[in-house]
Amino acid sequence: MTPLTLLCLPYSGASAMVYSRWRRKLPEWLKLQPVELPGRGARYGEPLHTDMRRLALQLAHEQKATLKAPYALFGHSMGALLACEMAHAFRSLGYPEPVALFASGTAAPTLRAEYDRGFAQPKTDAELIEQLRTLNGTSEEILANEELMSLTLPVLRADFLLCGRFAPIQRPLLKCPVHVLGGKADRATTEQLIGWSQETRGSFSVDMLAGGHFFIHEQEAKVLRVIKDQLEGHHRRHGLMAVG
Repeated sequence: MTPLTLLCLPYSGASAMVYSRWRRKLPEWLKLQPVELPGRGARYGEPLHTDMRRLALQLAHEQKATLKAPYALFGHSMGALLACEMAHAFRSLGYPEPVALFASGTAAPTLRAEYDRGFAQPKTDAELIEQLRTLNGTSEEILANEELMSLTLPVLRADFLLCGRFAPIQRPLLKCPVHVLGGKADRATTEQLIGWSQETRGSFSVDMLAGGHFFIHEQEAKVLRVIKDQLEGHHRRHGLMAVG
């Protein structure tokens, strides 16, 4: 039996490695597949993107070559937007929609005017470092490391442009369930999170967890439980590998 594949998209400035810990914490019927983006990690030599839909289509093309349905998409922050665009890109390529889309830690595509304010223009290094500081996900020791920052800031700058230049478009809604995760102390408002319900004709749910923007690390066990619980029904209904 084919396991269910979980494609995971990273947040701004990050590589696919942020999900590597999840591999040993998921049941065997759920296959973790972090998606590396151009310009980071193993793809460091490739040019960075600032067009969300073009990047999503490229990634869908790449994944389609080896991906065996069924699959689900998970993304945090920028990765949530990218995951949503990949769902549409897969459909445009004639591939099945995901069995579920998990959108974590960010405003819905149609409610981003305030959320992404100022991101459409390139930021200075100082502005980027201050943005990292306000998200409380990077230590002062790392922020003061000039060599590390010289590698990180170009990626972060491109990722902010990816989000800041994103604009919703009219198109048929997804049919798959959309599950949203939010941090109770994060900047995405309840309204901005619930707005994700406008992206699908399928079912919709929201889970609020303790923590700020990086609650997916602070509350890792709970995040994985939500993913597992939401996908387990599909796993059982379709007779996938009954292990784990």
